[in-house]
Amino acid sequence: MNKDQTNTNTTPIAPPIQPAVSGQQQPPQQELKPKLVSPNIAISQGLTVFDAIAPQNIEVDFDYFKINDVYFRTIFVGGYPRFVAPGWLEPVVNFDSSLDISFYVYPVDGKSVLDDLRRKIAEMEAEISTDIERGRIVDPSTQAKLEDARALQEQLVKGIERFYEFSFYITIPASSVEELNHVTKQIESQLGSLLIVSKHALLDQEAGFLSTAPFGMDRLNVTRNMDTTSVATTFPLTSSELSSDRGVLYGINSQNESFIIFDRFSLQNSNMVIFATSGAGKSYFVKLEALRSLMTGTEAIIIDPESEYKTLADAVGGEYISFSFNAPAKINPFDLAQIREEGENQLGIKILSLHSLMKVIMGVITPTQEAMLDRALIMTYRNKGITMDPDTQGKEPPLMEDLYKTLIGMEVPDALDLAARIEKFVRGSFVGIFDKQTNINITNPFTVFSVKDLQETLRPIAMFIILDYIWTRVKKDIKKRILIVDEAWHMMKYPDTAQFLWSVVKRARKYYLGLTTITQDVEDFLGQDIGKAIVTNSALQVLLKQSPAAIDKIGEVFYLSQGEKNLLLAANVGEGIFFAGPHHAPIRVVASTEEDKLITTKPLEVAKINPNAYEAK
Repeated sequence: MNKDQTNTNTTPIAPPIQPAVSGQQQPPQQELKPKLVSPNIAISQGLTVFDAIAPQNIEVDFDYFKINDVYFRTIFVGGYPRFVAPGWLEPVVNFDSSLDISFYVYPVDGKSVLDDLRRKIAEMEAEISTDIERGRIVDPSTQAKLEDARALQEQLVKGIERFYEFSFYITIPASSVEELNHVTKQIESQLGSLLIVSKHALLDQEAGFLSTAPFGMDRLNVTRNMDTTSVATTFPLTSSELSSDRGVLYGINSQNESFIIFDRFSLQNSNMVIFATSGAGKSYFVKLEALRSLMTGTEAIIIDPESEYKTLADAVGGEYISFSFNAPAKINPFDLAQIREEGENQLGIKILSLHSLMKVIMGVITPTQEAMLDRALIMTYRNKGITMDPDTQGKEPPLMEDLYKTLIGMEVPDALDLAARIEKFVRGSFVGIFDKQTNINITNPFTVFSVKDLQETLRPIAMFIILDYIWTRVKKDIKKRILIVDEAWHMMKYPDTAQFLWSVVKRARKYYLGLTTITQDVEDFLGQDIGKAIVTNSALQVLLKQSPAAIDKIGEVFYLSQGEKNLLLAANVGEGIFFAGPHHAPIRVVASTEEDKLITTKPLEVAKINPNAYEAK
């Protein structure tokens, strides 16, 4: 706390003057009598609720207050530094122990304060004049108090400031006297580092306990005069601590420099959504989480539209599966999960999924065509010997070509129209992508599915098929996993793919899965009710730098204050706000040098690490 008055980052505390008598009357003190009646007996005897909930015993000592087996000690603040910075109480609010903290603020009549200030200023001026006449050195503290008093007087006269009486109490609970003394010393040391003088409420611990209890009664009545600005700095408007003893290090709280360590599987669900503009660091953040989660035994499955995860997959010994016309990896969208769950018909579930897929491939179809498509799907499976009987669902599934032949065989205009819409996947320009039997399996703890080599129109279809394949495998072998869907706006373009993504979000918790949804197209994602529902059902939410065009929509969905909106607009790469359940805090993503080499996608940095990276492409 610097005494330099030119420091613009600090706020002066008002000089201690004799306070005017407040018009607020304190309630009369009530004697708290110990009750030795158990709640059950009290209720059976027809006593009051107060008698029933009263503690078994109360002990009032010289320097502590004991209720049942818990010890309490109240300390009050009796001295403040001349200058304080905004948020100066943050170390006390974030103290690593249970504390009860109470503030009491009493408005004081402005006229009486000005009269006292005028008298106090006259006294200090007289003292300085006397010292000068007698050849003494003027007391520097008196000179400083006089300057503060004159400045405060001017602000009060102009109406810039108001005056208050302020009380500050802390009650410390503990299970033993030794623990109580230890925590008290820590608190006093913390307050002392802030140049705050704290004292025990000796011989008045009962009144101190009641003053910090949620009754709104200031029984100690130890006040200090403060102006509006000084009182405002005491408000505990500090960021939430999101540090835990287990989980993944996501970044650093940019307000208090604490670690943001969190276990996403400890929340009501393990889903996460990430919104940011292009180049704001969203993929960097996700890759860092996937790498660190892998070290804690959590498997990672990634749908990668831009081939950003290949370097990371190679470094950790993962499996990188690329989908294209000539790639060896194939997924048959007609493949069944081949798992047996009582009361669940796998064929029925698959047909419902195929309905959604075919609507994306075929476009808008009439109700008659939809009924015909359903009949054709059932016939296609039946031709392969697969029926609603679970015992038949382990046979080799049909291909898209089999559905095409079934539709042709119906020989009606609507069926022929549907067949024409999928012909390009069987005999046309898209042949070789989705018309082969599945030849891959998810066995590696770090698996990446890349769709970069597919055309833009095929990406939503491929992402749907891959997500459906992953979902069936996840249900078959339940273990802790995170599923990352990068550039999820591809799937939000079509109602059926968006609905399928939403169904995975809803059911992921049941299968120990955490779905991470990443997008930069905020307007398209949040412009749909399903997009908002995905956000609502994601316990973890990360907002990085936002564009001015999207900030209003983001602010509306996440209930952001104007200050938080400004933070997101001005954020640097890797900075934003981290939401975890009901808590949120500003975050700055940090990585070690070795981690940065594996996850960076900046062209200049990639070129430095691997000079031949772009030449090879």
